Amino acid sequence: MKRIVLINPNTNAATTASMLAIAREAAPDWLRIDALTAPEGVPMITEPLALQQAGAVLARMIPDLQAQQWDGVITAAYGDPGLDALRAGLDCPVTGIGEASMLAAAGIGAFAVVTTTPELASSITAMAERSGFGKLFQGVFLTRGDAMAVTNDPALLVERLEQACHEALGKSGITPASLIIGGGPLALAARALADRVPVRLIEPVPAAIRRIGLMVHKRAD
Repeated sequence: MKRIVLINPNTNAATTASMLAIAREAAPDWLRIDALTAPEGVPMITEPLALQQAGAVLARMIPDLQAQQWDGVITAAYGDPGLDALRAGLDCPVTGIGEASMLAAAGIGAFAVVTTTPELASSITAMAERSGFGKLFQGVFLTRGDAMAVTNDPALLVERLEQACHEALGKSGITPASLIIGGGPLALAARALADRVPVRLIEPVPAAIRRIGLMVHKRAD
């Protein structure tokens, strides 16, 4: 049994619990998934400074993570805060839900990201370009309304995400082969949308579980 820890870089324990449930459902029998919530920060990361600060919080967790001897680590906010620092400081495979979801989407074809946080759109675009997916990436499409208010209303969140998905399909220069629902707090909503959108939806948490499983398996070989 290999031990994986999913770290929620925001302070919302309910978000951690929902992501953990989805992660455990997606994990093969040989992966044990546990979760941690950031000990400081904000309950929802909505802008670049909070993303940067979350990365610093995760970097400070490295000694404790190292002591626990995890077989793999996932940073579970869409901008992948702390990813580079965790990789540099830990002796195990590390991925992020942003990286994993874009790799999964790129394997299908052109893709777009649908999310709730307009101030993070440039960070998401930069992540796609940095990962070499610029030619496949069709942009960020946003829900209408205040990100916090929409995210805290489960029914409204699904409704607004569905609207944004159809906007992405209608306005992209190339029709995306898949859409990524970009954000840890959106994990349950992403699942609810699966039958409402006519292209493949990429759920970042299951994508990260699949990727970390491959990374751990490759390291063991």
